[in-house]
Amino acid sequence: MEIEQMKKRLAEIVIERSFKYSDNPPFTLASGRTSNYYFNCKPTTLDPEGMNLIGGIIFSMLEDADVTAAGGLTLGADPIANSLAVISYQKGRPIKSFIVRKDVKDHGTKSSVEGNVVSGERVCIIDDVITTGGSTIAAIERVREAGLVVDRVIALIDREEGGRENILQHVDRVDAVLTRTEVMAYYKK
Repeated sequence: MEIEQMKKRLAEIVIERSFKYSDNPPFTLASGRTSNYYFNCKPTTLDPEGMNLIGGIIFSMLEDADVTAAGGLTLGADPIANSLAVISYQKGRPIKSFIVRKDVKDHGTKSSVEGNVVSGERVCIIDDVITTGGSTIAAIERVREAGLVVDRVIALIDREEGGRENILQHVDRVDAVLTRTEVMAYYKK
């Protein structure tokens, strides 16, 4: 299946399982804002077909990237990074996954980044949904504190509400698998 077909099918799954729209803005977002749109990506990112599509699409988006690992703030980034890791291994160019903890444990290694990554590696930060960019920026900061080099950010969904621009103040490249505009175009069909 080619990438455009994969994106179309992924958009169908997102609309079916992960997207809600209402003219009355009853949805309160993590940022505290209210919105007509709501994305809960977990029913898509934890679905076998969704994971396969997401891993394949993001792998193709990273073809030109010199990254060895991908991950982001737990919990939203975890299934996305894991799907990329599996697909990348199957395609013969493994990209490891890692987890950025929201809170550092007060025991053990006290590491905020978990996974088989070491200082100096080039990585991609993953997020499920970008609204203001706050959680993505937190992940970028924690990863840099661990000595990793952030090559770019890839989000599953960009809500197109200023988050991309905020993140670009911290990293040179931000891509999205789908934008709110694209999802709405599929939704209206």
